[in-house]
Amino acid sequence: MPIEFARSERSTVGLEWEVALVDRDTGDLVGAADTVLSELRPSDGSDHPQITNELLLNTVELVSGVHHTVPEAIADLEGQLAEVRAITDPMGVELICSGSHPFGQWYDQQVTDKPRYHKLIDRTQWWGRNMMIWGVHAHVGVETVDKVLPIMNGLLTYLPHLQALSASSPYWGGVDTGYASNRALMFQQLPTAGLPYQLSDWEQFEAYVDDMTVTGIIEDHTEVRWDVRPSPQWGTVEMRACDGASTVAEFGALASLIHCLTEHLSDRLDAGERLQTLQPWYVRENKWRAARYGLDAEIILDSSGHERLVTDDLHDLLDTLAPVARRLGCADELASIATIIEHGASYQRQLAVAHANAGSLQAVVSSLAKELRHGVQPSA
Repeated sequence: MPIEFARSERSTVGLEWEVALVDRDTGDLVGAADTVLSELRPSDGSDHPQITNELLLNTVELVSGVHHTVPEAIADLEGQLAEVRAITDPMGVELICSGSHPFGQWYDQQVTDKPRYHKLIDRTQWWGRNMMIWGVHAHVGVETVDKVLPIMNGLLTYLPHLQALSASSPYWGGVDTGYASNRALMFQQLPTAGLPYQLSDWEQFEAYVDDMTVTGIIEDHTEVRWDVRPSPQWGTVEMRACDGASTVAEFGALASLIHCLTEHLSDRLDAGERLQTLQPWYVRENKWRAARYGLDAEIILDSSGHERLVTDDLHDLLDTLAPVARRLGCADELASIATIIEHGASYQRQLAVAHANAGSLQAVVSSLAKELRHGVQPSA
């Protein structure tokens, strides 16, 4: 069946932020989302229009409105974060965001009581129950459906850059995994998650969704959980590959890079260019390298197999995108990518905190809570 791609203003932006609830004293995950959301309901008893639940009761999701600039969208989320804190602070509950919780165990977590979540867990069993993952999503408006698949395919070239910068899940169930982003490889175990197929036109996407619905794998296109996907109901391309951002500033940096990349690729399509795409096996290898090595990953740049350290390529990419960032009103946010490279991504900071505290993962959770509340503090 045809899937209508909604009319959307070009390069508008919307952001989603999954935030974990933890006990202030122990650092354990707390299944308090229902209580938080109940307290946030307006006087008419309706649900909060932007703060929602997720798969597990230890999580709330903040959803921005539609904005023209990243700073506006980030300010929207900061306001929501303050709303949540007004409820959680008196409860002794802290907020953190990282791709994984350093020591939480899946069997201690409660699933949100919604049919779609129960169906997911029933179908996916152990893998589904292990989805203790937190991420950030960025939607960017695309003005015509003809651009959607070319932009998606083009963005796959930059997926390792985004994954390395956002990597924040080095621990899983109390274990140092040796990966910068263990979340990236866990999430792709779900049947419709992971890297997208490199489709050539919208009709192929419609055929894919039709095949999946006819066979009962999904109910509709919203259950396609690719790392980057179309969101037809909003008229956007949605980047979902990033681990949870541990600070407001990091989310702004990541969102600005996604925003600028999408606009840059759209400009090139307008100029009649054919966007570079990598072989699917290179895309998959790049994802693994970024998940494993983070900012130390050497990535594949083109179809000829040329390779380069991801941070070196990022510095050049920032120069390329600087004019786009000025046009989109996020020049400062894009420039702050260099700060992440210089001072370390969240996974590196977490490992350093554990090392400085005799391996204490409670200390890591405490550090994450302080970062989300106050930002990354400069070293003495």
